[in-house]
Amino acid sequence: MATTITRAASTQGKLQRAREAAGRLALFSTEEKNALLLAIADAIEAESESILAANREDVQSSGLEGAMRDRLLLTPERIMEMAGGVRDVAALADPIGETLAEWTRPNGLRIRKLRVPLGVVGIIYESRPNVTVDTAVLALKTGNAIVLRGGKEAAQSNQRLVEILSAVPGVPEGAIELLDSSTRQSVQELIKARGLVDVIIPRGGAGLITFVTENSTVPVIETGAGNCHIFVDESADFDMADRIVINAKIQRPSVCNSAEKVLVHQGVANDYVPRIVKKLIGAGVEVRGDGKSRSLGAGLEIGAATEQDWYEEYLRLCMAVRVVANVDEAISHINRYSTKHSDSIVTRDEAKARKFLRGVDSAAVYWNASTRFTDGAAFGFGAEMGISTQKLHCRGPFALAELTSSKYEVVGTGQIR
Repeated sequence: MATTITRAASTQGKLQRAREAAGRLALFSTEEKNALLLAIADAIEAESESILAANREDVQSSGLEGAMRDRLLLTPERIMEMAGGVRDVAALADPIGETLAEWTRPNGLRIRKLRVPLGVVGIIYESRPNVTVDTAVLALKTGNAIVLRGGKEAAQSNQRLVEILSAVPGVPEGAIELLDSSTRQSVQELIKARGLVDVIIPRGGAGLITFVTENSTVPVIETGAGNCHIFVDESADFDMADRIVINAKIQRPSVCNSAEKVLVHQGVANDYVPRIVKKLIGAGVEVRGDGKSRSLGAGLEIGAATEQDWYEEYLRLCMAVRVVANVDEAISHINRYSTKHSDSIVTRDEAKARKFLRGVDSAAVYWNASTRFTDGAAFGFGAEMGISTQKLHCRGPFALAELTSSKYEVVGTGQIR
């Protein structure tokens, strides 16, 4: 019992410090915030060896392999990219204080709608320690305090990173808080902290996201799983389609914007299905398929796809292939089975591309490009808090602008109602 009480008090104390820090951060000027970010980037580079040492402890004790180990792993190159991302955020325009609208009423009242910080942002995430830095600097840039609850597999990496960021001169106490990852109780306390925390962002697997959205009393921005599709139309350039499919599947299969399904137009299926299956298998990908794909790939190692396969986010070197009659069936399939994350069409036919772009109900829809571009940095945001697949309060990769709310300033000359 004593341990539980101590842990709860510790979490509540951190949340209270974050609440107080948010009030101070809201008053920081753009110049002050940018100076902090540049100092943070320098500190990350200066402490790269200690970060790598902490990360080695995590990797060695995690027991993770393959794609999941890659999510956890930091390298000198990834640390340099991390610091570069911080500088990119510092170079972006500050949305805080931006005037969204302004007008004068007939009674003389002047009304201005402007962007303001959300306040305290809580984020729950798994494995990837770069998320610790990305989300913290986005919060600081927008005058928000952040409460981080990372996964236990990255505990040492996250602890070291938060120590480095918090020690930068000028960062207010409580602006970056890290909760205990050894117990699920810290998650419960965070998602029930209505009044201390303004928004929760779950960033991880489907189980985590479902748990948070179903149990949180704090408003949630849901980041979604990525059951992403590529539709190869009958007018597709096969060489282009190959590059896109292979890149979207194997470049980093453990992330949510990697492709999990390939849909092929029946008009080119005889030629394209065996072609792409051979290339996928050659790249080490396990391939599953519907009956038509398996018959076209006779002699190739294509497993039978079940109904569950069409819903599944593999997050590994596995891909399912299906033959569809036309673009309408491709759209229907995607809207039924996808997680509304990222989907792409490869085609030379602009009319079909436009139909696909309009008809697919996903956060990001592509024409002749890999789904791997659904990413804050790739979109020019410097970094991201996550990729939202919901429609309120934001959708797709979200960063600075989405970490704001709005308020009205009303200036009068003595008016009464």
